[in-house]
Amino acid sequence: MTDDLEAIRKGKIQMLVGTDLAGADLAGADLAGADLSQANLTGANLAGANLQRAVLRANLRGADLSGADLRGADFRNADLRGASFANADLREASFGGAFLTGAAMGNLDLSGVDLRGADLRGAALARAILQSADLSNANLSGADLSGADLEEAVLNGAVLRGANLTGANLLCAAIEQTIWDGALLDRACLQGTPLSP
Repeated sequence: MTDDLEAIRKGKIQMLVGTDLAGADLAGADLAGADLSQANLTGANLAGANLQRAVLRANLRGADLSGADLRGADFRNADLRGASFANADLREASFGGAFLTGAAMGNLDLSGVDLRGADLRGAALARAILQSADLSNANLSGADLSGADLEEAVLNGAVLRGANLTGANLLCAAIEQTIWDGALLDRACLQGTPLSP
């Protein structure tokens, strides 16, 4: 597997559907455009990897994606519980239906990211930039969105039960049928929304 792993790191193997790469060290690998559908990347080190437009509908539990280039990556329905995204570039990535329970995504630029139907319960999204992001039907129960920028974000049908939105910017956000039970909205900007005072 050592020779294969080196070839994967250099981007020579792009079709990795169903491949078992649990715990693999792929730090800095060039996997732009690779298809990792249904691959096992549990605990894999993908720090600093180039995963632009890669298909990552895979098991990435506990994977290290810190500093990775994930622009336009497809994480739909992926298992990302416990994954690390510190300093990753996630612009235009798709996380529809993904499991991001407890994910640490604070201070990241998630502008325009597709998070429709994602499970973000207890996620750390403090000060994240979520401008124009689609969070329709996402479960954000107990999530920390304090200081987050949700300007023009789509939150239709989202569950924000017990979420912390202290100081969040919700300017002109779409919030039809959003569930707010117990959400903290102290100092939140609600201008242009039906919740505006």
